[in-house]
This record gives sequence, structure tokens and C-alpha cells, in this order.
Amino acid sequence: MTTWIDEVSWDAAGLVPVIAQEHGSKDILMFAWMNREALAKTVETGRAVYFSRSRGRLWFKGEESGHVQRVHEIRLDCDNDVVLLSVTQEGHDPGIACHTGRHSCFFQKYSDGRWVAVEPVLKDPTSIYK
Repeated sequence: MTTWIDEVSWDAAGLVPVIAQEHGSKDILMFAWMNREALAKTVETGRAVYFSRSRGRLWFKGEESGHVQRVHEIRLDCDNDVVLLSVTQEGHDPGIACHTGRHSCFFQKYSDGRWVAVEPVLKDPTSIYK
């Protein structure tokens, strides 16, 4: 019997890409990966849990920074190979999703042949990560 989690098209490494979108503003906050366990824990706990490829383990968003993502809704795209989370970014107002202390990880804009930071640092990362 196929379950809801089996309907996800996992890649060869057992991962699926995930986009975190702010529930209210619809801002795209970040991109990450999930494995089956991370997606199941996200459903179970109502908070974003990702798989950290660099650490090789589950990563409960906010476990170090306190910037937790509360999940309102989970969607799967038409090909079943990308997950979209609708989240409220908690722990700071305005919400900080990026490890650089910014609201969104997508703070760099291409302009005249280079990448320019166009979003402010809301909190010094050295004060977030000890």
C-alpha cells in the first residue's frame, strides 16, 4: 500500500528539495532539503525539520539560533518532487530565516555584473550563533 510519503519523488540520495515561504507576506525565505524522516517529523511536530547535507543529520530549524519555523501548510508540486512549506518564522521580529541574520536567504540581487546585498542584516550572526 502506498502512503502519502511514498508519493514524494525522492532523489537518488533519498532527498527532496524544500522551499520555505512566509505564511503572511509570501516571501521566499529559504531553500533546503528533506529526507523521509525530516518530512515525517515536520508533519508530526508542526515545525520545519530539514536534512542537513553538510552535517549528515536532521536539522530542526532554529535548534541553534532559536529562529524556529512553525508550519501552517505543506504542499507538493505537480511532479511530486518539490515541497513547499508555508511557515511563520519565529524567534525575532521581523523573522530571520538566514544564518547571515537576514529575513531571507535570497538577499543578493544581480546588478551590473555582480551580486549586491539588497536586504539588511537584522541581527549580527555572531550574536545568534555562539
